[in-house]
Amino acid sequence: MSYPARILITGGSGQVGFELRRALALHGVLSCPGRQQFDLAAPHTLAATLDALQPDIIVNAAAYTAVDQAEDEIALAHAVNAAAPAQLAQWAAQHNALLVHYSSDYVFDGSKFGAWLEDDSANPQSVYGRSKWLGEQAIRDSGCRHYILRSSWVAGVYGQNFLKTILRLAATRDRLAVIDDQFGAPTPASLLADVCALLLPHYANYPDSTSYGTYHLAASGRTSWHDYAAHVIALARDAGWTLMLPPDGLHAVSSDEYPQRATRPANSVLDCSKLRLTFGLQLPSWQEGVAQLFQTLDNARKP
Repeated sequence: MSYPARILITGGSGQVGFELRRALALHGVLSCPGRQQFDLAAPHTLAATLDALQPDIIVNAAAYTAVDQAEDEIALAHAVNAAAPAQLAQWAAQHNALLVHYSSDYVFDGSKFGAWLEDDSANPQSVYGRSKWLGEQAIRDSGCRHYILRSSWVAGVYGQNFLKTILRLAATRDRLAVIDDQFGAPTPASLLADVCALLLPHYANYPDSTSYGTYHLAASGRTSWHDYAAHVIALARDAGWTLMLPPDGLHAVSSDEYPQRATRPANSVLDCSKLRLTFGLQLPSWQEGVAQLFQTLDNARKP
């Protein structure tokens, strides 16, 4: 590996990519090409740019994430989430580079009662989930050095997400209905980036480590979408936000009452013991992450 390391970040304008640019700034020379220069929807074009940049580390934070729209745009979802990671992995294997790739809880069907382990059987129930699973498989099959980091319910300061949507709707509506039978752990985009930043020195010091592989990475704890929304709204009330939503305006509904095009996992809780034990990390609670993100948004509103 060259020094300083050449680090390529894909999806640099997304929620996780935005945080990666901050977290990895001290770990090497960053390249964050936009879609015009590095289009994952056209996987066959990626090798030429990789040859020009010669990255030592590729961090793939780009993804097709329009879960419902993917049911119609199957080819596009597959190109970005499966074929492009395959090309990144093939290049990494040929050039002895490291690939860090972000994946999703949607590779599971959500039927398990307890938290999902890395080696639980995948059974994606949507086009998006299948495309992410195929991307994972291609990376593993390539033989490249890699960390696949599966996460769920990601929210960040930059971009759109559930937390921001709830705050916007609570300010403009007097009634909200939110699903209460799907469970997971809201995870800050900053946590995904910070853990990546902790993995890179390990890779630099132990390039032949046996730690490569698939890891679950999410905040600790468990909640439903409804309780997550209630928590966010309570933070906004305590901070003095002007909300149209009355105290009794948030209502719980089942998934059956709120049909969506793509099937969501009922249980997205990920067991992160492997990551904690392998790298000695302490992952914060989802409440801590939500509070930190809300505080950042609240500070941005103040003159």
